[in-house]
Amino acid sequence: MKHTTQSPDRRPVLDRSGAATAAPPPARTATRRRPTSPQWTAWAFLAPVTLYLALFYAYPLYRNIDLSLRNYTVRSFVRGDAPFTGWANYRTVLDDPTFAPALLHTVVFTAVCLLFQYAIGLALAVFFNQHFRLSATLRALFLVPWLLPLIVSASTWSWMLNSDSGIVNAVLHAVGIDPVNWLTSPSWSLASVIIANIWIGVPFNLVVLYSGLQSIPVSLYEAAALDGANAWQRFWRITFPLLRPVSAITLLLGLVYTLKVFDIIWIMTKGGPADSSTTFATWSYQLGFGNLLPAFGPGAAVGNLLVVAALAFGLIHVRIQRKQALS
Repeated sequence: MKHTTQSPDRRPVLDRSGAATAAPPPARTATRRRPTSPQWTAWAFLAPVTLYLALFYAYPLYRNIDLSLRNYTVRSFVRGDAPFTGWANYRTVLDDPTFAPALLHTVVFTAVCLLFQYAIGLALAVFFNQHFRLSATLRALFLVPWLLPLIVSASTWSWMLNSDSGIVNAVLHAVGIDPVNWLTSPSWSLASVIIANIWIGVPFNLVVLYSGLQSIPVSLYEAAALDGANAWQRFWRITFPLLRPVSAITLLLGLVYTLKVFDIIWIMTKGGPADSSTTFATWSYQLGFGNLLPAFGPGAAVGNLLVVAALAFGLIHVRIQRKQALS
């Protein structure tokens, strides 16, 4: 006698009359959609920034490197068939008589501006940290040089330092000092653009360093005062050490900005007279666009030297920060 077997999921079901009927097929469970991977979400947020950096930083840098390694003329620049010359443009720049003065002016301009901008900005930040009456109003007024367009600031300083009608020489004449040819003398042209750039950069240092002072607990100063520390000891033992991370960022950003300063120098002196205020930034512009026969390759080479200098200081800053974090 044969016995029929039935699968567990197809067992007969008895209806009201007692007759066996086939069980209904099991219901299909809805398949759940897999959630989106967090990596794809992160890439979606990073895509606009990555595209921006690629279009406006990576590609121009690549084109500048390509310019410095080829012999570009106006015709070959348009047609795109410039021959590859390797390091010839860099050798041309290094052998140029303008290289040594431009390097010296760039170093002096950057170092002096950084020193005075940081020192004056720090002094003003400590001064405004006292929270006296009208502190906020005066602090806002000090931001005016930073908010003005560079062409306005440079033009204003050109008028103030004018040898004939400038207000600076008028004040010197009033106190019995002979007028100074600020913009037309090789001895004073570099000092003139340094003064203007210091005036423009002080507000940035003031804002960043003042923000860093706000993060220092007041209780440290109160405890130091109870221990008998004077104002200078409180600054040297508390303020300055705790401001080192903020100071490092301030100096690095100031260095990168000062290395590439072009507008102020070009508007005030155009790098002259006799290249007495020429820096790498103005020299690169003169080579590439300041002549009837532009030298695109050497101009790009000078610009790449500035990029390498800024990158080197950036790597030094990162290395120092890592050592401080590990210690």
